[in-house]
Amino acid sequence: MSLSRRKLGNQGLTVGSVGLGCMPMSQSYGPADEGESIATLRRAIDLGCDFLDTAEVYGPHTNEALLGRALKGSREKVVIATKFGFKLKDGKQIGAQTDSSPAAIRSAVEGSLQRLQTDYIDLLYQHRVDRAVPMEDVAGTVGQLVKEGKVRYFGLSEAGVANIRRAHAVHPVSALQSEYSLWERNLEDGVIATLRELKIGLVPFSPLGRGFLTGAVKRAEDYPQGDYRRGDPRYQGENFDVNVKAASAVQTISKQIGATRAQVALAWLLAKGEDVVPIPGTKRRAYLEENVAAAAVRLDAGQMTRLDVAMQPGNIAGPRYAASIMATIDR
Repeated sequence: MSLSRRKLGNQGLTVGSVGLGCMPMSQSYGPADEGESIATLRRAIDLGCDFLDTAEVYGPHTNEALLGRALKGSREKVVIATKFGFKLKDGKQIGAQTDSSPAAIRSAVEGSLQRLQTDYIDLLYQHRVDRAVPMEDVAGTVGQLVKEGKVRYFGLSEAGVANIRRAHAVHPVSALQSEYSLWERNLEDGVIATLRELKIGLVPFSPLGRGFLTGAVKRAEDYPQGDYRRGDPRYQGENFDVNVKAASAVQTISKQIGATRAQVALAWLLAKGEDVVPIPGTKRRAYLEENVAAAAVRLDAGQMTRLDVAMQPGNIAGPRYAASIMATIDR
């Protein structure tokens, strides 16, 4: 199938309606498989899934380098989004510390360009708001990089309303990347309305609830050490049982329409607006193909409402992150 195109912002950025989160190829979800990951990236191009999401901190560095190797000869066929803003030292992330000083932004961009083996970044996000650096300085620095041709479009990740407005007033923001899905609805309290007002696109990450909405889940303790889900509060203890019950609505509708649960969850997001482009993460071709096929799935108004109600925030147990990570979210 060929994916339809969607606009992110009003600055000219267009991408396929379903993107690909590349982080699982390098960390958090089991051992890396470079051969399958590269095959998945190349299959994405064949399917028109051209919006590829990475970050300096994924690995760190190894995810961008993987894309650089995989995309040789295909750079012009894809839209690469990467991110700066977490503090690194000697190639390692320093907890959840941030550094979006102008010098750090420029250093991060030079490193990303080298690892990605390209001379421009399509979409550059600030990974998390840095409370020690004025947003005007961040936006101004990215704006200079746009003028220099090293970056094409500016984005934010997990920013709140005030910082979205401050950034956009200095340099146009094309997209906000943030967690948004059937089981994480925090953006519905003001952020989405602001994006629509300012004509900024929305890029939901973890659109499948870190796999929970697919139904192929185990309790936290059943995942191996090093797997992110082992420490995910929504996979733990009683939270797991409550969330399985809420997510049963996805299974019910998937059976009704003959789609997978992942496709139902993605179809719900795609129906939320033409300015929404989810980026489900995977390192396997089979899941990529399943996710891309969600673009052809249609939910009627009744099905949308049943999902909205069944998975409203009051029916979901546990925070989406541990407290240390939640502290980095600009809400």
